[in-house]
Amino acid sequence: MAEFKELSPNASLSAKTVNWFENRFPTAFAAYRVHMSEYYAPKNFNFWYIFGSLALLVLVIQIVTGIFLVMHYKPDAEKAFASVEYIMRDVPWGWLIRYMHSTGASAFFIVVYLHMFRGLLYGSYRKPRELVWIFGCAIFLCLMAEAFMGYLLPWGQMSYWGAQVIVNLFAAIPGIGPDLALLIRGDYVVSDATLNRFFSFHVIAVPLVLLGLVVAHLLALHDVGSNNPDGIEIKGKGRPVDDKGHPLDGIPFHPYYTVHDIFGVAVFLFVFSAVVFFAPEMGGYFLEFNNFIPADPMVTPAHIAPVWYFTPFYSMLRAITTEMMTAVSLVVVLAVAFMWVKARLPVLAKVLVSAACLVALVLFGAFSFTGIAALAGIDAKFWGVVVMGGAVIILFFLPWLDCSEARSIRYRPTWHKYLYAVFVVNFVVLAYLGVQPPSPVGERVSQVGTFFYFGFFLLMPWWSRLGKSKPVPDRVTFKPH
Repeated sequence: MAEFKELSPNASLSAKTVNWFENRFPTAFAAYRVHMSEYYAPKNFNFWYIFGSLALLVLVIQIVTGIFLVMHYKPDAEKAFASVEYIMRDVPWGWLIRYMHSTGASAFFIVVYLHMFRGLLYGSYRKPRELVWIFGCAIFLCLMAEAFMGYLLPWGQMSYWGAQVIVNLFAAIPGIGPDLALLIRGDYVVSDATLNRFFSFHVIAVPLVLLGLVVAHLLALHDVGSNNPDGIEIKGKGRPVDDKGHPLDGIPFHPYYTVHDIFGVAVFLFVFSAVVFFAPEMGGYFLEFNNFIPADPMVTPAHIAPVWYFTPFYSMLRAITTEMMTAVSLVVVLAVAFMWVKARLPVLAKVLVSAACLVALVLFGAFSFTGIAALAGIDAKFWGVVVMGGAVIILFFLPWLDCSEARSIRYRPTWHKYLYAVFVVNFVVLAYLGVQPPSPVGERVSQVGTFFYFGFFLLMPWWSRLGKSKPVPDRVTFKPH
């Protein structure tokens, strides 16, 4: 047993209290020192580095408000909608708890999307932080599952039919699809059994996994150290340190960044409160108007669409048609043929073959090959599910796709910034198209957007090497503010 630390009899009451706890629970104080007061983070963090803390704050908001909602919610197909109405109308401050939870769901995805984009900008997924990024992507995947299962619980029209559409997608998986969809629903249609399954996962199973991943994410981050806007390591062999061994380019996380984050939290809570009190439905994007109508299996809404944070991936799902899959197949064949020709033919022949491939691709795009695709047995619905899932899974491989010399966008070729800007615009356009009714123009735009989304990542090993990077400084650049 460790020896107790003794204080002077004249020590203050607060010092004696802290010493009493530290002597009996030293592990907690050691963890505080390792992860807060003695954890040195780069001193040049900027605005983009507050979203990780905000995500943790929103997670706490969701857990606390969820606990109070569960006290009054009934996971029963006959009573679920009425119990939500009871919370909104009769439970003291129930409307506030419900709006905080529904707004918190959207806020969670907003801060997580921004947090992931910051990692993309500054190369926070690069060595040695691959595992930090993988844990973060797993959190994102888990968060999507949590949001989808919670979306069914109000048992409104959009909840019911949205779940019906998404669960039916699993039936498109060859072989195991129908049985898998039946297992998820617990019935042949979305029913009381589905509601109970989703309630159990939403309240118990998924939050436990989510909390475990958050802890793993933070521990992995503090083991390898935080990245910074310059993408320069502040710790390790050859890095400047003071006489105590602390990095000269770092500062203690507490109190410097705790105060920094408190300011960000104050601004966030101001905006969050404004939405909760004045626009909790956010024009139908946070809470769809159809969800204020009880679920009716006999009445299908005119347009079924998921919540806004799923719409980019839903748009990719709808973009996959038989015609598009045939085009993708031809592109793959032409790409393989081009690579083979490039390796074997002289320069003039390469030019001629490349031109022929380009002409063939243009001609192919002008015609529909639906019949050929049908003969080939291509199932567009199945491939749509693959594309929707692949759009998330591909993020896990980002550390090995990026081959740029410079880690941070600050020192990459200037045109990389424009490419990232186009990627963001493309993602927003896909999100917008996902909430709109299907149309021929929207289908074409979403197909182009899907091509660009996957091309951005799959071609990254090639385009990330292009251009000349700017010189990376030896020390982090820092301007006091």
